[in-house]
Amino acid sequence: MSDEREKKQKKQHLIHYANGPSLEEINGSVEVPKGMSFWKTLFMYSGPGALVAVGYMDPGNWSTSITGGQNFQYLLMSVILLSSLIAMLLQYMAAKLGIVSQMDLAQAIRARTSRSLGIVLWVLTELAIMATDIAEVIGGAIALYLLFHIPLFYAVLITVFDVLLLLLLTKVGFRKIEAIVVCLILVILLVFVYQVALSNPDWAAVIKGLVPTTKTFASTPNIGGQNPIQGALGIIGATVMPHNLYLHSAISQTRKVNHDDEEDIARTVKFTTWDSNIQLSFAFVVNSLLLIMGVAVFKTGAVKDPSFFGLFKALSDTSTLSNGVLISVAKSGILSVLFAVALLASGQNSTITGTLTGQVIMEGFVHMKMPLWLRRLVTRLISVVPVLICVGMTSHLSELKQHEALNTLMNNSQVFLAFALPFSMLPLLLMTDNKVEMGNRFVNSLWVRIAGWISVIGLTALNMKGLPDSIASFYGDNPTASQLQQANIIAYTAIVVILGLLAWTIIDMRRTNNKILKQAGTE
Repeated sequence: MSDEREKKQKKQHLIHYANGPSLEEINGSVEVPKGMSFWKTLFMYSGPGALVAVGYMDPGNWSTSITGGQNFQYLLMSVILLSSLIAMLLQYMAAKLGIVSQMDLAQAIRARTSRSLGIVLWVLTELAIMATDIAEVIGGAIALYLLFHIPLFYAVLITVFDVLLLLLLTKVGFRKIEAIVVCLILVILLVFVYQVALSNPDWAAVIKGLVPTTKTFASTPNIGGQNPIQGALGIIGATVMPHNLYLHSAISQTRKVNHDDEEDIARTVKFTTWDSNIQLSFAFVVNSLLLIMGVAVFKTGAVKDPSFFGLFKALSDTSTLSNGVLISVAKSGILSVLFAVALLASGQNSTITGTLTGQVIMEGFVHMKMPLWLRRLVTRLISVVPVLICVGMTSHLSELKQHEALNTLMNNSQVFLAFALPFSMLPLLLMTDNKVEMGNRFVNSLWVRIAGWISVIGLTALNMKGLPDSIASFYGDNPTASQLQQANIIAYTAIVVILGLLAWTIIDMRRTNNKILKQAGTE
Protein backbone atom coordinates (compact mmCIF):
# COMPACT_ATOMS: atom_id res chain seq x y z
CA MET A 1 0.00 0.00 0.00
CA SER A 2 2.82 2.39 0.85
CA ASP A 3 4.32 1.90 -2.63
CA GLU A 4 0.98 2.70 -4.29
CA ARG A 5 0.57 5.79 -2.08
CA GLU A 6 4.07 6.95 -3.01
CA LYS A 7 3.32 6.51 -6.74
CA LYS A 8 0.10 8.54 -6.39
CA GLN A 9 1.98 11.32 -4.61
CA LYS A 10 4.56 11.41 -7.42
CA LYS A 11 1.80 11.73 -10.02
CA GLN A 12 0.39 14.74 -8.14
CA HIS A 13 3.71 16.60 -8.32
CA LEU A 14 5.39 17.41 -11.62
CA ILE A 15 8.78 17.66 -9.92
CA HIS A 16 9.64 15.22 -7.15
CA TYR A 17 12.50 13.42 -5.42
CA ALA A 18 13.98 10.43 -7.24
CA ASN A 19 16.73 8.08 -6.15
CA GLY A 20 15.79 4.83 -7.83
CA PRO A 21 17.01 2.93 -10.90
CA SER A 22 18.20 4.98 -13.86
CA LEU A 23 15.29 5.96 -16.16
CA GLU A 24 13.03 3.87 -13.94
CA GLU A 25 10.11 3.67 -16.40
CA ILE A 26 12.19 1.80 -18.99
CA ASN A 27 14.85 0.20 -16.78
CA GLY A 28 14.84 -3.58 -17.33
CA SER A 29 11.74 -3.25 -19.54
CA VAL A 30 13.06 -5.31 -22.49
CA GLU A 31 13.35 -9.03 -21.81
CA VAL A 32 15.83 -11.03 -23.89
CA PRO A 33 15.11 -14.79 -23.97
CA LYS A 34 18.09 -17.12 -23.61
CA GLY A 35 19.02 -19.85 -26.07
CA MET A 36 18.51 -17.79 -29.25
CA SER A 37 21.04 -17.65 -32.11
CA PHE A 38 23.76 -14.97 -32.14
CA TRP A 39 21.92 -12.80 -34.68
CA LYS A 40 18.53 -13.01 -32.97
CA THR A 41 20.14 -12.15 -29.63
CA LEU A 42 22.01 -9.24 -31.22
CA PHE A 43 18.73 -7.97 -32.70
CA MET A 44 17.11 -7.99 -29.25
CA TYR A 45 20.00 -6.01 -27.80
CA SER A 46 20.15 -3.58 -30.75
CA GLY A 47 18.74 -0.09 -30.25
CA PRO A 48 20.56 1.71 -27.43
CA GLY A 49 23.63 2.00 -29.68
CA ALA A 50 21.53 3.84 -32.27
CA LEU A 51 20.41 6.42 -29.70
CA VAL A 52 24.04 6.95 -28.75
CA ALA A 53 25.22 7.13 -32.38
CA VAL A 54 22.83 10.05 -32.97
CA GLY A 55 25.11 12.28 -30.90
CA TYR A 56 28.00 11.49 -33.23
CA MET A 57 26.17 12.71 -36.33
CA ASP A 58 24.18 15.68 -35.03
CA PRO A 59 24.11 19.10 -36.81
CA GLY A 60 27.26 20.18 -34.93
CA ASN A 61 29.30 17.59 -36.90
CA TRP A 62 28.19 18.63 -40.36
CA SER A 63 29.93 21.95 -40.82
CA THR A 64 33.27 20.78 -39.34
CA SER A 65 33.50 17.71 -41.58
CA ILE A 66 32.44 19.40 -44.82
CA THR A 67 34.67 22.44 -44.17
CA GLY A 68 37.57 20.11 -43.33
CA GLY A 69 37.15 18.40 -46.69
CA GLN A 70 36.91 21.69 -48.57
CA ASN A 71 40.08 23.05 -46.99
CA PHE A 72 42.35 20.01 -46.69
CA GLN A 73 40.95 17.38 -49.07
CA TYR A 74 41.12 13.90 -47.45
CA LEU A 75 43.83 14.79 -44.90
CA LEU A 76 41.42 14.79 -41.93
CA MET A 77 39.81 11.40 -42.70
CA SER A 78 42.18 9.89 -40.14
CA VAL A 79 40.82 12.29 -37.48
CA ILE A 80 37.27 11.03 -38.10
CA LEU A 81 38.52 7.43 -37.82
CA LEU A 82 40.48 8.16 -34.63
CA SER A 83 37.52 9.98 -33.07
CA SER A 84 35.24 7.05 -33.89
CA LEU A 85 37.61 4.48 -32.34
CA ILE A 86 37.90 6.58 -29.16
CA ALA A 87 34.10 6.89 -29.10
CA MET A 88 33.74 3.10 -29.33
CA LEU A 89 36.11 2.66 -26.39
CA LEU A 90 34.41 5.27 -24.19
CA GLN A 91 30.89 4.06 -25.00
CA TYR A 92 31.92 0.45 -24.23
CA MET A 93 33.08 1.55 -20.78
CA ALA A 94 29.93 3.65 -20.20
CA ALA A 95 27.60 0.77 -21.11
CA LYS A 96 29.60 -1.69 -19.01
CA LEU A 97 29.46 0.63 -16.00
CA GLY A 98 25.66 0.82 -16.25
CA ILE A 99 25.13 -2.92 -16.72
CA VAL A 100 27.54 -4.10 -14.02
CA SER A 101 27.05 -1.44 -11.31
CA GLN A 102 23.32 -0.86 -12.03
CA MET A 103 24.05 2.88 -11.86
CA ASP A 104 24.30 5.37 -14.69
CA LEU A 105 27.38 7.60 -14.88
CA ALA A 106 25.66 10.53 -13.12
CA GLN A 107 24.52 8.32 -10.24
CA ALA A 108 27.96 6.73 -9.96
CA ILE A 109 29.78 10.10 -9.89
CA ARG A 110 27.32 11.51 -7.32
CA ALA A 111 27.77 8.43 -5.11
CA ARG A 112 31.56 8.82 -5.19
CA THR A 113 31.83 12.60 -4.72
CA SER A 114 30.78 15.19 -2.15
CA ARG A 115 27.45 17.03 -2.41
CA SER A 116 29.10 20.35 -3.31
CA LEU A 117 31.21 18.83 -6.11
CA GLY A 118 28.17 16.90 -7.35
CA ILE A 119 26.22 20.16 -7.77
CA VAL A 120 29.16 21.83 -9.58
CA LEU A 121 29.45 18.88 -11.99
CA TRP A 122 25.67 18.86 -12.53
CA VAL A 123 25.62 22.56 -13.50
CA LEU A 124 28.60 22.05 -15.81
CA THR A 125 26.96 19.08 -17.53
CA GLU A 126 23.62 20.91 -17.87
CA LEU A 127 25.42 23.79 -19.62
CA ALA A 128 27.00 21.31 -22.02
CA ILE A 129 23.58 19.80 -22.83
CA MET A 130 22.12 23.26 -23.44
CA ALA A 131 25.07 24.09 -25.70
CA THR A 132 24.35 20.93 -27.69
CA ASP A 133 20.67 21.88 -27.81
CA ILE A 134 21.52 25.26 -29.32
CA ALA A 135 23.10 23.45 -32.29
CA GLU A 136 19.94 21.32 -32.60
CA VAL A 137 17.66 24.40 -32.48
CA ILE A 138 19.70 26.09 -35.21
CA GLY A 139 19.84 22.95 -37.35
CA GLY A 140 16.09 22.28 -37.01
CA ALA A 141 15.08 25.90 -37.61
CA ILE A 142 17.27 26.20 -40.70
CA ALA A 143 15.87 22.92 -42.09
CA LEU A 144 12.31 24.26 -41.68
CA TYR A 145 13.34 27.55 -43.32
CA LEU A 146 14.99 25.79 -46.26
CA LEU A 147 12.22 23.25 -46.84
CA PHE A 148 9.11 25.33 -46.16
CA HIS A 149 10.39 28.96 -46.36
CA ILE A 150 9.25 29.65 -42.80
CA PRO A 151 10.91 32.87 -41.51
CA LEU A 152 13.77 32.02 -39.18
CA PHE A 153 12.21 33.71 -36.12
CA TYR A 154 9.08 31.55 -36.39
CA ALA A 155 11.07 28.46 -37.37
CA VAL A 156 13.04 28.77 -34.12
CA LEU A 157 9.76 29.01 -32.16
CA ILE A 158 8.39 25.94 -33.95
CA THR A 159 11.36 23.87 -32.73
CA VAL A 160 9.93 24.28 -29.19
CA PHE A 161 6.93 22.19 -30.22
CA ASP A 162 9.04 19.10 -30.84
CA VAL A 163 8.06 18.42 -27.23
CA LEU A 164 4.75 17.17 -28.71
CA LEU A 165 6.71 14.56 -30.67
CA LEU A 166 8.34 13.46 -27.42
CA LEU A 167 4.93 13.19 -25.71
CA LEU A 168 3.79 10.86 -28.48
CA LEU A 169 6.95 8.75 -28.33
CA THR A 170 6.68 8.21 -24.56
CA LYS A 171 3.40 6.38 -25.22
CA VAL A 172 4.67 3.90 -27.82
CA GLY A 173 7.33 1.98 -25.84
CA PHE A 174 11.12 2.05 -25.82
CA ARG A 175 11.67 -0.53 -28.58
CA LYS A 176 9.56 1.55 -30.98
CA ILE A 177 11.55 4.68 -30.05
CA GLU A 178 14.73 2.77 -30.91
CA ALA A 179 13.20 1.72 -34.25
CA ILE A 180 12.22 5.31 -35.12
CA VAL A 181 15.75 6.53 -34.36
CA VAL A 182 17.25 3.79 -36.55
CA CYS A 183 14.94 4.80 -39.42
CA LEU A 184 15.98 8.45 -39.13
CA ILE A 185 19.66 7.43 -39.12
CA LEU A 186 19.05 5.42 -42.30
CA VAL A 187 17.46 8.49 -43.92
CA ILE A 188 20.59 10.55 -43.15
CA LEU A 189 22.89 7.74 -44.32
CA LEU A 190 21.04 7.14 -47.61
CA VAL A 191 20.94 10.85 -48.47
CA PHE A 192 24.72 11.19 -48.20
CA VAL A 193 25.45 7.84 -49.85
CA TYR A 194 23.39 9.00 -52.84
CA GLN A 195 25.11 12.38 -53.07
CA VAL A 196 28.62 10.97 -52.68
CA ALA A 197 27.93 8.15 -55.16
CA LEU A 198 26.99 10.73 -57.77
CA SER A 199 30.22 12.65 -57.12
CA ASN A 200 32.48 9.65 -57.91
CA PRO A 201 35.21 10.44 -55.35
CA ASP A 202 38.84 9.31 -55.51
CA TRP A 203 38.54 6.24 -53.27
CA ALA A 204 42.29 5.59 -53.26
CA ALA A 205 42.83 9.07 -51.79
CA VAL A 206 40.03 8.43 -49.27
CA ILE A 207 41.74 5.25 -48.02
CA LYS A 208 45.13 6.97 -47.95
CA GLY A 209 43.60 9.74 -45.83
CA LEU A 210 42.67 7.20 -43.12
CA VAL A 211 46.35 6.97 -42.13
CA PRO A 212 47.41 9.93 -39.91
CA THR A 213 50.59 11.84 -40.76
CA THR A 214 52.48 14.78 -39.27
CA LYS A 215 50.53 17.03 -41.66
CA THR A 216 47.25 16.02 -39.99
CA PHE A 217 48.00 18.01 -36.82
CA ALA A 218 50.23 20.70 -38.39
CA SER A 219 49.71 24.42 -37.81
CA THR A 220 50.25 25.15 -41.52
CA PRO A 221 48.99 25.77 -44.16
CA ASN A 222 46.20 28.20 -43.32
CA ILE A 223 43.29 27.77 -45.75
CA GLY A 224 39.98 29.57 -45.40
CA GLY A 225 41.03 30.90 -42.00
CA GLN A 226 41.77 27.41 -40.72
CA ASN A 227 44.87 25.23 -40.35
CA PRO A 228 44.85 21.39 -40.13
CA ILE A 229 45.05 21.21 -36.33
CA GLN A 230 42.11 23.61 -35.98
CA GLY A 231 40.15 21.49 -38.43
CA ALA A 232 41.09 18.34 -36.49
CA LEU A 233 40.09 19.91 -33.16
CA GLY A 234 36.76 20.98 -34.67
CA ILE A 235 36.00 17.43 -35.81
CA ILE A 236 37.07 15.89 -32.48
CA GLY A 237 35.13 18.48 -30.48
CA ALA A 238 31.97 17.91 -32.51
CA THR A 239 32.30 14.11 -32.35
CA VAL A 240 33.17 13.06 -28.79
CA MET A 241 30.60 14.69 -26.49
CA PRO A 242 29.96 14.12 -22.77
CA HIS A 243 26.21 13.58 -22.85
CA ASN A 244 26.57 10.35 -24.84
CA LEU A 245 28.45 8.70 -21.96
CA TYR A 246 25.67 9.54 -19.48
CA LEU A 247 23.00 8.39 -21.93
CA HIS A 248 24.62 5.04 -22.74
CA SER A 249 25.24 4.15 -19.10
CA ALA A 250 21.47 4.57 -18.54
CA ILE A 251 19.87 3.02 -21.62
CA SER A 252 22.22 0.00 -21.50
CA GLN A 253 20.10 -0.96 -18.47
CA THR A 254 16.86 -1.20 -20.49
CA ARG A 255 17.49 -4.93 -21.02
CA LYS A 256 16.42 -7.18 -18.17
CA VAL A 257 19.48 -8.74 -16.47
CA ASN A 258 19.76 -11.29 -13.68
CA HIS A 259 22.49 -9.70 -11.58
CA ASP A 260 22.87 -12.88 -9.53
CA ASP A 261 24.06 -14.62 -12.69
CA GLU A 262 27.51 -13.45 -13.83
CA GLU A 263 27.07 -15.15 -17.21
CA ASP A 264 23.89 -13.17 -17.89
CA ILE A 265 25.74 -9.93 -17.05
CA ALA A 266 28.60 -10.98 -19.37
CA ARG A 267 26.12 -11.74 -22.18
CA THR A 268 24.51 -8.31 -21.81
CA VAL A 269 27.89 -6.53 -21.83
CA LYS A 270 28.98 -8.51 -24.91
CA PHE A 271 25.90 -7.85 -27.05
CA THR A 272 25.52 -4.25 -25.89
CA THR A 273 29.12 -3.68 -27.04
CA TRP A 274 28.36 -5.28 -30.42
CA ASP A 275 25.31 -3.02 -30.80
CA SER A 276 27.28 0.09 -29.85
CA ASN A 277 30.21 -0.64 -32.19
CA ILE A 278 27.95 -1.42 -35.16
CA GLN A 279 25.92 1.78 -34.72
CA LEU A 280 29.04 3.92 -34.18
CA SER A 281 30.45 2.41 -37.38
CA PHE A 282 27.40 3.85 -39.16
CA ALA A 283 28.15 7.22 -37.52
CA PHE A 284 31.75 6.96 -38.80
CA VAL A 285 30.44 6.32 -42.32
CA VAL A 286 28.10 9.34 -42.13
CA ASN A 287 30.85 11.68 -40.91
CA SER A 288 33.24 10.31 -43.56
CA LEU A 289 30.60 10.92 -46.24
CA LEU A 290 30.24 14.52 -45.02
CA LEU A 291 33.98 15.10 -45.40
CA ILE A 292 33.99 13.35 -48.79
CA MET A 293 31.13 15.66 -49.82
CA GLY A 294 33.35 18.63 -49.02
CA VAL A 295 36.02 17.25 -51.35
CA ALA A 296 34.19 15.46 -54.14
CA VAL A 297 30.73 17.02 -54.41
CA PHE A 298 31.95 20.62 -54.53
CA LYS A 299 34.83 22.15 -56.46
CA THR A 300 37.82 22.91 -54.23
CA GLY A 301 37.26 26.22 -52.45
CA ALA A 302 33.84 26.67 -54.06
CA VAL A 303 31.91 26.79 -50.78
CA LYS A 304 32.55 30.25 -49.37
CA ASP A 305 29.74 29.99 -46.83
CA PRO A 306 30.15 26.76 -44.73
CA SER A 307 26.88 27.35 -42.87
CA PHE A 308 23.84 25.15 -43.56
CA PHE A 309 22.44 27.97 -45.74
CA GLY A 310 25.62 28.07 -47.82
CA LEU A 311 25.76 24.28 -48.22
CA PHE A 312 22.09 24.15 -49.24
CA LYS A 313 22.65 26.86 -51.84
CA ALA A 314 25.87 25.26 -53.09
CA LEU A 315 24.04 21.97 -53.72
CA SER A 316 21.71 23.71 -56.16
CA ASP A 317 24.35 25.99 -57.72
CA THR A 318 25.77 24.23 -60.79
CA SER A 319 28.89 26.45 -60.73
CA THR A 320 30.05 24.97 -57.39
CA LEU A 321 29.59 21.27 -58.22
CA SER A 322 32.39 19.01 -59.35
CA ASN A 323 31.03 16.93 -62.26
CA GLY A 324 28.38 16.74 -64.96
CA VAL A 325 26.24 14.08 -63.26
CA LEU A 326 25.92 16.19 -60.12
CA ILE A 327 25.17 19.29 -62.17
CA SER A 328 22.36 17.57 -64.08
CA VAL A 329 20.78 16.24 -60.86
CA ALA A 330 21.25 19.58 -59.04
CA LYS A 331 19.15 21.36 -61.66
CA SER A 332 16.11 19.50 -60.34
CA GLY A 333 16.81 20.81 -56.81
CA ILE A 334 16.81 17.29 -55.37
CA LEU A 335 20.35 17.49 -53.90
CA SER A 336 19.61 20.55 -51.76
CA VAL A 337 16.17 19.25 -50.69
CA LEU A 338 17.67 15.92 -49.58
CA PHE A 339 20.32 17.79 -47.62
CA ALA A 340 17.63 19.76 -45.74
CA VAL A 341 15.60 16.58 -45.10
CA ALA A 342 18.69 14.90 -43.60
CA LEU A 343 19.29 17.99 -41.45
CA LEU A 344 15.72 17.88 -40.14
CA ALA A 345 16.01 14.13 -39.42
CA SER A 346 19.24 14.75 -37.51
CA GLY A 347 17.62 17.44 -35.37
CA GLN A 348 14.62 15.25 -34.51
CA ASN A 349 16.87 12.36 -33.53
CA SER A 350 18.76 14.64 -31.17
CA THR A 351 15.45 15.73 -29.60
CA ILE A 352 14.85 12.22 -28.30
CA THR A 353 18.35 11.50 -27.04
CA GLY A 354 18.96 14.96 -25.56
CA THR A 355 15.83 14.76 -23.42
CA LEU A 356 16.63 11.29 -22.08
CA THR A 357 20.17 12.45 -21.24
CA GLY A 358 18.89 15.52 -19.42
CA GLN A 359 16.64 13.35 -17.26
CA VAL A 360 19.53 10.96 -16.48
CA ILE A 361 21.75 13.85 -15.36
CA MET A 362 19.09 15.56 -13.26
CA GLU A 363 18.06 12.37 -11.47
CA GLY A 364 21.61 11.15 -11.00
CA PHE A 365 23.25 14.34 -9.71
CA VAL A 366 20.47 16.08 -7.74
CA HIS A 367 17.83 13.30 -7.38
CA MET A 368 15.18 15.47 -9.02
CA LYS A 369 12.66 14.02 -11.46
CA MET A 370 10.17 15.64 -13.81
CA PRO A 371 8.16 14.34 -16.80
CA LEU A 372 10.20 14.02 -19.99
CA TRP A 373 7.97 16.50 -21.85
CA LEU A 374 8.46 19.15 -19.13
CA ARG A 375 12.21 18.52 -19.03
CA ARG A 376 12.33 18.97 -22.81
CA LEU A 377 10.20 22.11 -22.73
CA VAL A 378 12.36 23.82 -20.08
CA THR A 379 15.67 22.96 -21.79
CA ARG A 380 14.41 23.93 -25.24
CA LEU A 381 12.97 27.25 -24.05
CA ILE A 382 16.33 28.15 -22.47
CA SER A 383 18.21 27.10 -25.61
CA VAL A 384 15.88 29.03 -27.90
CA VAL A 385 16.58 32.37 -26.14
CA PRO A 386 20.14 32.97 -27.46
CA VAL A 387 19.07 31.86 -30.95
CA LEU A 388 16.12 34.28 -30.97
CA ILE A 389 18.38 37.08 -29.69
CA CYS A 390 20.86 36.32 -32.49
CA VAL A 391 18.11 36.31 -35.14
CA GLY A 392 16.60 39.52 -33.75
CA MET A 393 19.90 41.41 -33.52
CA THR A 394 20.90 40.55 -37.10
CA SER A 395 17.48 40.95 -38.74
CA HIS A 396 18.46 44.37 -40.15
CA LEU A 397 21.71 43.03 -41.65
CA SER A 398 22.24 41.33 -45.01
CA GLU A 399 21.13 37.72 -45.44
CA LEU A 400 24.76 36.55 -45.54
CA LYS A 401 25.54 38.32 -42.24
CA GLN A 402 22.51 36.69 -40.61
CA HIS A 403 23.69 33.28 -41.78
CA GLU A 404 27.22 33.91 -40.53
CA ALA A 405 25.94 35.03 -37.12
CA LEU A 406 23.89 31.85 -36.65
CA ASN A 407 26.80 29.68 -37.78
CA THR A 408 29.15 31.48 -35.35
CA LEU A 409 26.65 31.04 -32.50
CA MET A 410 26.42 27.31 -33.22
CA ASN A 411 30.20 26.89 -33.34
CA ASN A 412 30.76 29.00 -30.20
CA SER A 413 28.12 27.09 -28.25
CA GLN A 414 30.30 24.00 -28.54
CA VAL A 415 32.98 25.61 -26.32
CA PHE A 416 31.17 24.30 -23.22
CA LEU A 417 31.73 20.75 -24.46
CA ALA A 418 35.48 21.25 -24.02
CA PHE A 419 34.79 22.18 -20.38
CA ALA A 420 32.47 19.26 -19.62
CA LEU A 421 34.10 16.36 -21.48
CA PRO A 422 36.96 15.62 -19.00
CA PHE A 423 34.46 15.47 -16.10
CA SER A 424 32.65 12.56 -17.71
CA MET A 425 35.65 10.74 -19.22
CA LEU A 426 37.91 10.78 -16.17
CA PRO A 427 35.37 9.45 -13.59
CA LEU A 428 34.23 6.84 -16.13
CA LEU A 429 37.78 5.57 -16.55
CA LEU A 430 38.53 5.64 -12.81
CA MET A 431 35.40 3.61 -11.99
CA THR A 432 35.75 1.01 -14.75
CA ASP A 433 39.44 0.58 -13.81
CA ASN A 434 38.38 -0.20 -10.24
CA LYS A 435 37.83 -3.80 -9.06
CA VAL A 436 35.73 -2.52 -6.14
CA GLU A 437 33.22 -1.10 -8.63
CA MET A 438 33.41 -3.67 -11.43
CA GLY A 439 34.58 -6.93 -9.85
CA ASN A 440 37.44 -9.09 -11.13
CA ARG A 441 35.67 -10.17 -14.31
CA PHE A 442 34.43 -6.81 -15.60
CA VAL A 443 37.23 -4.45 -14.59
CA ASN A 444 39.03 -2.91 -17.59
CA SER A 445 41.69 -5.14 -19.13
CA LEU A 446 45.24 -3.81 -19.42
CA TRP A 447 44.87 -2.77 -23.08
CA VAL A 448 41.55 -1.00 -22.40
CA ARG A 449 43.15 0.80 -19.44
CA ILE A 450 46.13 1.96 -21.52
CA ALA A 451 43.97 3.02 -24.49
CA GLY A 452 41.53 4.72 -22.10
CA TRP A 453 44.18 6.84 -20.40
CA ILE A 454 45.75 7.79 -23.72
CA SER A 455 42.31 8.83 -25.00
CA VAL A 456 41.33 10.78 -21.88
CA ILE A 457 44.65 12.62 -21.57
CA GLY A 458 44.91 13.18 -25.33
CA LEU A 459 41.35 14.53 -25.77
CA THR A 460 41.61 16.72 -22.68
CA ALA A 461 44.96 18.14 -23.86
CA LEU A 462 43.63 18.79 -27.39
CA ASN A 463 40.51 20.51 -26.05
CA MET A 464 42.62 22.68 -23.75
CA LYS A 465 44.97 23.50 -26.63
CA GLY A 466 42.06 24.61 -28.81
CA LEU A 467 40.39 26.65 -26.07
CA PRO A 468 42.23 29.97 -26.74
CA ASP A 469 41.19 29.89 -30.43
CA SER A 470 37.63 28.94 -29.44
CA ILE A 471 37.38 31.89 -27.04
CA ALA A 472 38.98 34.22 -29.62
CA SER A 473 36.26 33.24 -32.13
CA PHE A 474 33.70 35.05 -29.94
CA TYR A 475 35.32 38.33 -31.07
CA GLY A 476 34.65 37.64 -34.77
CA ASP A 477 36.85 36.80 -37.75
CA ASN A 478 39.40 39.60 -37.21
CA PRO A 479 39.99 40.13 -33.47
CA THR A 480 42.32 42.91 -32.39
CA ALA A 481 45.55 42.31 -30.45
CA SER A 482 43.88 43.36 -27.19
CA GLN A 483 40.93 41.03 -27.86
CA LEU A 484 43.33 38.14 -28.51
CA GLN A 485 45.06 38.92 -25.23
CA GLN A 486 41.69 38.91 -23.42
CA ALA A 487 40.82 35.59 -25.08
CA ASN A 488 44.08 34.06 -23.89
CA ILE A 489 43.54 35.31 -20.32
CA ILE A 490 39.99 33.86 -20.27
CA ALA A 491 41.14 30.58 -21.83
CA TYR A 492 44.09 30.00 -19.51
CA THR A 493 41.99 30.94 -16.48
CA ALA A 494 39.42 28.40 -17.62
CA ILE A 495 42.14 25.75 -18.06
CA VAL A 496 43.36 26.35 -14.47
CA VAL A 497 39.76 26.04 -13.21
CA ILE A 498 39.25 22.82 -15.19
CA LEU A 499 42.47 21.27 -13.89
CA GLY A 500 41.54 22.31 -10.34
CA LEU A 501 38.08 20.73 -10.63
CA LEU A 502 39.60 17.55 -12.11
CA ALA A 503 42.00 17.33 -9.16
CA TRP A 504 39.04 17.83 -6.77
CA THR A 505 37.14 15.05 -8.58
CA ILE A 506 40.06 12.60 -8.36
CA ILE A 507 40.65 13.34 -4.64
CA ASP A 508 36.95 12.96 -3.81
CA MET A 509 36.62 9.68 -5.70
CA ARG A 510 39.79 8.20 -4.19
CA ARG A 511 38.69 9.21 -0.68
CA THR A 512 35.32 7.48 -1.17
CA ASN A 513 36.99 4.42 -2.65
CA ASN A 514 39.30 4.13 0.37
CA LYS A 515 36.29 4.31 2.70
CA ILE A 516 34.60 1.47 0.82
CA LEU A 517 37.78 -0.64 1.01
CA LYS A 518 38.07 -0.02 4.78
CA GLN A 519 34.43 -0.96 5.32
CA ALA A 520 34.91 -4.14 3.27
CA GLY A 521 38.00 -4.99 5.34
CA THR A 522 36.20 -4.63 8.68
CA GLU A 523 33.19 -6.74 7.70
